[in-house]
Amino acid sequence: MAGAFKKSADSGGVILMADEVGFMMSPSVRKTWSPCGQTPVVAYRNRRQKKVSVLGAVALHAASGMIDLLCDFYPDSYVRGEQAASFLHRVLAEYPAGSIDLVWDNLQAHKSPIVKEVLAEHPRLALHYLPPYAPDLNAQEGVWCLAKHYRMANHTIDDLEMLHTEARRHLEEIGSNQRLLRSCFLGAGLALSPVSAQ
Repeated sequence: MAGAFKKSADSGGVILMADEVGFMMSPSVRKTWSPCGQTPVVAYRNRRQKKVSVLGAVALHAASGMIDLLCDFYPDSYVRGEQAASFLHRVLAEYPAGSIDLVWDNLQAHKSPIVKEVLAEHPRLALHYLPPYAPDLNAQEGVWCLAKHYRMANHTIDDLEMLHTEARRHLEEIGSNQRLLRSCFLGAGLALSPVSAQ
């Protein structure tokens, strides 16, 4: 990882850590406060099959330490090879100059033929794969945790469009907060500058 920092810093590039998540109609239930003797109840309809899939990445500008958050939303759908390739095209458009190092897990969609085509067409894009069962090394997991298990915990949303709207709103708020984004990298034990990577 330190080598990717050095290469990106020298070329004015970026390092991205990407991952997928599903925001479900059934909420993430967490402990909360309530008046003594009044047990809180989260009322929701059991629609487990309904969800909003999101493919997102935290993008670290290695030279400056600034972090962006990119998210593509797929209501009532899944992330497959086509969506992964589309996301890579977006990343290339967002960062038109310099090297791009993107780190994600070993999901089959990340190694699909259409993804390999994008990689072959754009030599400045390099894909790196995390070890199996190592979500704790991915800074993007911290973003999902903040949005899904804290900000949207105990939600009572009963409409897929509203779920999409709320997921987008919370992720946009997180993406506008450099302190929170930095905490996701630090929580994964990752350096935030070429100096600290040495």
